[in-house]
Amino acid sequence: MMLISLADIERKAQHTHAHRLLRECLRHYGINYTESTPVVRGRYGKPMLEEHPEIHFNLSHGDSIAACIVGDRKCGIDCEKIREFRPNILKRVLSEQEQEYFGGVPDDEKNAAFFRLWTLKEAYIKAIGMGLSFPMNKAEFLPSGDGFSTCVEGYEFRQYIIRGEFVVSVCTAIDESEKL
Repeated sequence: MMLISLADIERKAQHTHAHRLLRECLRHYGINYTESTPVVRGRYGKPMLEEHPEIHFNLSHGDSIAACIVGDRKCGIDCEKIREFRPNILKRVLSEQEQEYFGGVPDDEKNAAFFRLWTLKEAYIKAIGMGLSFPMNKAEFLPSGDGFSTCVEGYEFRQYIIRGEFVVSVCTAIDESEKL
């Protein structure tokens, strides 16, 4: 007998949807992505198209959301539903300055603030291909205007808040030829 939870079914559906997004994005590059498209993994597990190493992509999904980014530069994306976070993770994930900032965030805004920081960090470590093997507290993001500034060089970040319910953060390597 095999049991499958509703959560497993939803995760599989989100995974499938993320890959549909990838298939649509790759059409722009003339790539017909299917389940049999050869995918290889980098040292820390980041997937790459074996036959198109010049194309970079990243997927994220969870809690009723899926996201995809594709481009000609290193890239990462993370999406999260804003929900209650576990406070015991703060010291491992946030730098000292981020913890100081976070301590001043009003209690009713802490969940959103945490996931804004988390998704920026996740997008970055996914872009560099290291995943959670990279110490997240080393990529620092501090409030600046409506967004965040960062100590991370060579990458640019964008963040989207969707319906006040989801946070999506995108990280892309800066093309050195565009810096004039």
